[in-house]
Amino acid sequence: MHVTQSREPGRPDLDLNLLVALDVLLDERSVRGAALRLHLSEPAMSRTLGRIRKALGDPVLVRAGRQMVPTPYALAVQAEVSAVVERARAVFAGPGAQDLRTVERTLTIVGQDALAATYAPALFARAAAEAPGVRLRFMPESHQGEPVLRDGTADLEVGVIDTVAPEVRVEHLYEDVMLGVVRAGHPLLEGELTPRRFAAAEHLTVSRKGRMAGPLDAALAELGLRRRVVGTVGTFTGSLFILLGTDLVGLTASWVRPMTDALGLVTFPVPVPLPPLSLALAWHPRHDADPAHAWLRGCVRDLINPLRPGRSSAPGAPR
Repeated sequence: MHVTQSREPGRPDLDLNLLVALDVLLDERSVRGAALRLHLSEPAMSRTLGRIRKALGDPVLVRAGRQMVPTPYALAVQAEVSAVVERARAVFAGPGAQDLRTVERTLTIVGQDALAATYAPALFARAAAEAPGVRLRFMPESHQGEPVLRDGTADLEVGVIDTVAPEVRVEHLYEDVMLGVVRAGHPLLEGELTPRRFAAAEHLTVSRKGRMAGPLDAALAELGLRRRVVGTVGTFTGSLFILLGTDLVGLTASWVRPMTDALGLVTFPVPVPLPPLSLALAWHPRHDADPAHAWLRGCVRDLINPLRPGRSSAPGAPR
């Protein structure tokens, strides 16, 4: 349906359908990709981009090597454009629940790399069955703390949420625990695991910022102990493959244990008291009533629920 705004003195007509095109262009960051999504030819999509640029007085997308990147203004309005388009679709869909099988949309999830490695296969399978037009994009956490939910770069954040921003909704899921993780047959698994034996082992840390100390070191210090950290890596998944081939000791959250189990690694209770990890979901309030976003939140809740069928509710025993 083609909709235009009535002309006002001194202002040109505004084709509101350009908002749909702008939303897709900013999502794809490619004229070709947007053309495919909207079932248009590339020349037609290029002309539409030209009309958008003229209407906004901004280039919107500019060439950077082989890619196109959004301008600061485009990034600033991306979230609002997406929200307006979704509200318009809901209006024209009429009363009743939205049929997720008709939704064509990209939903972006931010979390540590283990989130995708552990749960993406099941989430892709559920999307194929329930919302085949939904595309899922996983993005890593940023060490710089950008407001990815507020600016529309991401739709949902999963993990330990430390934001206190008033414009972000945070839903607590459950208190998780940290576990030690080593290769099968590791010497540390033989005999009683005391805090002293644990601290004396060689440890590998995971930190986006390259830190080699954390809450575990504070807990050991209270016992007069200090562990030997021999290195750090920036991704959790990368650390697991290092642990597989060495005698290093790592840490993992219990919600990631499906991945450690699949690799044949062994998890065990850390022999010193550690603070719990508050696992949560976070999103911007503009998505509260969005059916597709509500579906995504429900899927993630189901997948990482520690009491779901086939997953142990007591992750303390070595495995």
